[in-house]
Order: sequence, then structure tokens, then C-alpha cells
Amino acid sequence: MKDKNYFKPISISLSPNVQKDDVVLALKLLMQPWNWTRHKSAPGSAIASLEQEFAKYLGVKYAVSFNSGRSSMYAILKALDLPQGSDVMLQAFTCNAVPNPVLWADLNPVYIDVANDFNCLTPGVKQPLLIVQHTFGLPNEKALNGQVIEDCSHALGAEINGKKVGTFGKAGFFSFSRDKVISCVYGGMAVTNDDELGRKLQQLQKEFGMPGLVWIKQQMLHPILLHYIILPLYNIINLGKIFLVFSQWTHLLSKAVSWQEKRGQRPDYFPKALPNALAAMALHQFRKLETFNAHRKKIAEFYYQELTCTNFIVPRKDNNIFLRFAVQHPKAHEILYEAWHQQNMLLGDWYRSPIDPFDTKLEEMKYIPGSCPNAERLAKVTLNLPTHINISMEDARRIVNFLKKFT
Repeated sequence: MKDKNYFKPISISLSPNVQKDDVVLALKLLMQPWNWTRHKSAPGSAIASLEQEFAKYLGVKYAVSFNSGRSSMYAILKALDLPQGSDVMLQAFTCNAVPNPVLWADLNPVYIDVANDFNCLTPGVKQPLLIVQHTFGLPNEKALNGQVIEDCSHALGAEINGKKVGTFGKAGFFSFSRDKVISCVYGGMAVTNDDELGRKLQQLQKEFGMPGLVWIKQQMLHPILLHYIILPLYNIINLGKIFLVFSQWTHLLSKAVSWQEKRGQRPDYFPKALPNALAAMALHQFRKLETFNAHRKKIAEFYYQELTCTNFIVPRKDNNIFLRFAVQHPKAHEILYEAWHQQNMLLGDWYRSPIDPFDTKLEEMKYIPGSCPNAERLAKVTLNLPTHINISMEDARRIVNFLKKFT
């Protein structure tokens, strides 16, 4: 039976951080094409402001922006100048946006399994390089190794022993994509305290150049169309979803993950520098970071109160910023289906495969099925609850009331 609030959609994705002021900014920038690719040395550059404020916030020497977390990771791997074919260790239970830059850099991804908290186990053998992922915003103390690369795509603002993630390893990278802690639809940052590595990252940023104007326009249109058309129509016989798919098919909007990436190939818009227009959008959200993360923790605390001591396995706290509140349940996929089709709740399915999205060609990622059994198990039992700024306490209660049918 459908909840009385069915016609108010709840979504965990589709640019969840976007507020009215972000839409107004996107509309303003859309009307200022002369500002889209402004050089970061120009007066009033949003690129320079974002990098400076980001470096100050983390307490690092270098913060170098790129047009995605993928591009940021790729730039770090290129700056390290590893021998071709070198092994790079990374965890399963991840997005193909992590192994792809390894492949693009002519390196070899080696997968390690994860613990029940979704973060990687300690590697059994010494390897040249380990990517440490802070999954769902839960800090991974493997970063304390100091010789790792930190994947902070889910964890901007998370800390270990009072020190922010991204500052422990040789370098770290962050993502500002549509469903991350802050968002400009596509964007990322590479950070380091190493002078040589920092200078190489700055040089690579120049060499990569800016993405094309059509691509930049696609990203600016995303929050506008989501706010005014897609989300309002999402529950009306799938009109919103149909419009979204149509917009992506006609290239009015971009996809979160291209078909090439699902096959280990590199689209021509990666790697690139972060254009000024998207830097302005990221900077605007970055200045709301503390409010965003405080809200996430408030919603997460409610989930803890309601779901602890039920059939749902709740995540560890441990300075978690809760990009999403990831729970485990044996009927996870059934719950996701029923939530959407009966309650108009689009809950999260990160990750349905050891390397997501689910239709990623695992063999192209050099993943051997069965090699990371716990990651494969978690892919069958994990679902994510929204914590973003547009989720009210009433929304969270509605989600919990639905979930309690399964306890």
C-alpha cells in the first residue's frame, strides 16, 4: 500500500545538494559565457579562489583542480611517474572511476577485499602503491601509512585523530561530482604537501587544458533542469526519468558514467582542468560544507536511534561524515525495488557490483570474480539512506517507517 506522502519524491541521487541559491548561480553563469573558461590567473578567478580556500581548509601546500575526481587521480598517477605496468592496489566495492585512471595511466590494478565497514583490508603483501578509499565518508585508518594515495571522493571533511583525510598520504584526491559531499556536477581536486609532486600536478593541469564549451554548458544545465523539470516530474508516470534519459541521449546533459568507462576506455573530456564556471559552483557549495556535514550527521543520528537493534546492520561512526548512511540487510535489493515502486523513494544502490555500475565489464577492469568475496557479498546486501541537505527529518522518518516493515 502506498504511503499518503507517496507523491512527494525522496531521492538520494540526482544532484542532491542543490539548493535554490545553487540554481540561481547556475542560471547566472549560464548567461555569462565569457566567464566559463576564465584563466585562474585572471582577476576574480573562481578557480584560484577554490584552490586557495581548499588548501587552507585542509592545511596542505598544493590543491590543484581538475574536471573530475577521475582526472585528479589520473594526474596524481602521471605525476608519480611509475614504470609502465606497475601494480596499483585498490579495493573492490568501488566505482569504475577508480580503476579506470589506473588503466588509462598504463598501470595494473590489483584488487584487495574489504571489511564489513566497506573499507579495504590490510594488503597481504607489500606493493608499490595503495589507493586508500574512505567509503561513504567513513575514514580508513590505512591512510596513516603515509605512503598511500587517499581517495577522499566520499569524505570531504572527515577526520582521523583530529586531522582531515587527504593529508596523510603522498597525495589525495576529492570528487565534486553530482552525488558527492559538495557538487558542481563534474569536478575534482588533487592535494599534496610534496613540492615536486605539487609542481608536476600544476604542470599537468596546464597541459590537460579546458574541456569544450558544450561540455561545460551540459554541467551548468544539470542543476537547472533537475530543479525545474526532472525532479518535479519524477513521480508522474516516469516523466522526469524519461526527460532525463532523453536529455542525456540528445547530449543536452551528460551521463555520470559513460559507456566507454564501463569498458575501461577514456572519454575525450577526461582528463581536463576544472573550468571557471564549475569552479564557481563548487566554491559556492564548499562555503556551505560545514552546514552540509552537520546536517548529514543529524540525519544519521536519527537513523541510528531508529535502526540500531533491528535487522539492519548500521555503519560505524568513528568520525564518519555520512555521505550516505549505508546499511546492510539480506533483502537489500527487494527493499530498493519496493521503496521506489511503492513509496516513490529512490534510495541508494552503491554498490551492486564489486566494481560499479553493475553493467561495468569486470574483465576490462582486470577484476577476477571470486577474488574479493566479502566485497561481492556486500554488493548483494547493501543499500544507502539519504542524508543530504534536502532530506528533512520528516523525510527521514518516512524512510524509517517504511524500512521497519523489514525488521
